[in-house]
Amino acid sequence: MPEATPTALDALLDLLDLERIERDIFRGESRSALVPRVFGGQVAAQALVAAGRTVPADRLAHSLHAYFLRPGDPGAPIVYNVDRIRDGRSFTTRRVVAVQHGQPIFHLSASFQTYEEGLDHQADMPPAPDPESLPTPAEMLPRHLPREVADRLIEARAAVDLRYAETPPWGTVGQPREPRSQVWFRTNGKLADDPLLHVVLATYVSDMTLLDSILLAHGRGGWAVGDVVGASLDHAMWFHRPFRADEWLLYDQESPTASGGRGLGQARIYTQDGRLAISVIQEGVVRVPR
Repeated sequence: MPEATPTALDALLDLLDLERIERDIFRGESRSALVPRVFGGQVAAQALVAAGRTVPADRLAHSLHAYFLRPGDPGAPIVYNVDRIRDGRSFTTRRVVAVQHGQPIFHLSASFQTYEEGLDHQADMPPAPDPESLPTPAEMLPRHLPREVADRLIEARAAVDLRYAETPPWGTVGQPREPRSQVWFRTNGKLADDPLLHVVLATYVSDMTLLDSILLAHGRGGWAVGDVVGASLDHAMWFHRPFRADEWLLYDQESPTASGGRGLGQARIYTQDGRLAISVIQEGVVRVPR
């Protein structure tokens, strides 16, 4: 019987499956992105994999805080050095530095916790359309972008089914609107039951669209059309409740402010049945080309 053809999700999982060089040193491959640097979500996800592999399996990631220091070179591997900052009775803390060409390009602090019962409340899930009613990337992107750009974006995101609830920023250039956006996402294929894997995949996707809400406020199309230049500066996530990245997740995003060449995005990620799974905040450089 012939072997199954590898999928885009298989390729992404291979990318995130780091090589262990020493006890706390890992190496990851890289690949080209839409811009001539490593996609920030890839570096963040790989760093979280490195941290997670030094933590007992019964301790689940509950937060990460990261800084993007230098653009990553997509033509070179990335080395991840893990520091075992703390191993407490309930919490474990790790610090990860990603290095290329002898220089740090990314810094991550992550915290893990053993499961325990506690007080429980959450913000309600906002109204959102049924994800199955929304156009797929292959249906939507060519409507708003040149065919070549649309094809590159579809290929870059092929491991993820990501559906916009409204027209994305590059579809409303010159028309400022409320700085809010919603996307539904899930992986294009089933994942294993490892909780770390689902957190890592959500981390990877979280860097794809969060800064879009900044662009909406100014009628800018963004990186896909070249009317702004930018990059992620820092990224923080808190994982509140269990979820699966291969089931629909609502990414509800907004931008409360932009100034000084920087913009802030904040978001909540909900499961389809309304549980608040993740909170996200990210700041990025957002500049209008001169």
